[in-house]
Amino acid sequence: QVQLVESGGGLVQAGGSLRLSCAASGSVFGINAMGWYCQAPGKQRELVARIISSGGTNYADSVKGRFTISLDNAKNTVYLQMNSLKPEDTAVYYCNALVATPLLRNYWGQGTQVTVSS
Repeated sequence: QVQLVESGGGLVQAGGSLRLSCAASGSVFGINAMGWYCQAPGKQRELVARIISSGGTNYADSVKGRFTISLDNAKNTVYLQMNSLKPEDTAVYYCNALVATPLLRNYWGQGTQVTVSS
């Protein structure tokens, strides 16, 4: 079994910054990819940013130039640096991981609330 533990959410004013972290633990043989998704009230969960183990990344158009995703393979931890936050970034942010256990399995974190006030 694999557990994803998220941290770093909170309340911030528009223009501010937050850094989210998500650590994978348990039966982790390796990380194939990790990412962050967000879900605002009444909306579907959508991709924010994703990174594969070799370092390739992709971002939602709405966060390009403001958010940076990074992966520490040694710690099985993914980070999301969020700068220039906007009220429309307010959502629950979920960590996602594609983990070799050794079979590839998909896991979700419990979610962390990010609230950006105007």
